[in-house]
Amino acid sequence: MTMNNDLLNILPDNNNGIDDQKLMDYLNGKLSGEEKYEVEKWMAANDMANDAVEGLQHIKEKKDLQLYVDQLNQNLQAQLQKKKQRRAKIKLKEYPWVYFTVVLILLLCVIGYVLLREFLLRDK
Repeated sequence: MTMNNDLLNILPDNNNGIDDQKLMDYLNGKLSGEEKYEVEKWMAANDMANDAVEGLQHIKEKKDLQLYVDQLNQNLQAQLQKKKQRRAKIKLKEYPWVYFTVVLILLLCVIGYVLLREFLLRDK
């Protein structure tokens, strides 16, 4: 049975040695005990992957698997995009305070310098 290449691209790049083919073999029950244990250990450490694999295991019609994988990838991309937007908004909100603080510190330094110089010149 040959798999569609898109179906084999369901894992992120940082999957700790679990490749897409191994995951598909796990779903189809084609792994040895040691390989199965390796995949289950990886799933235990990765909640999102665990949920996705458990959901994929409940699919009875393997021909529908591609549709579910596509939906999972779309939902994951949407969630990641929301997080990126949220982080960008937080960064934008922080910068005005940083600029204000730097300007305030510089202003205080200049005022302090002018006052010290004025007092030192009076004493001479």
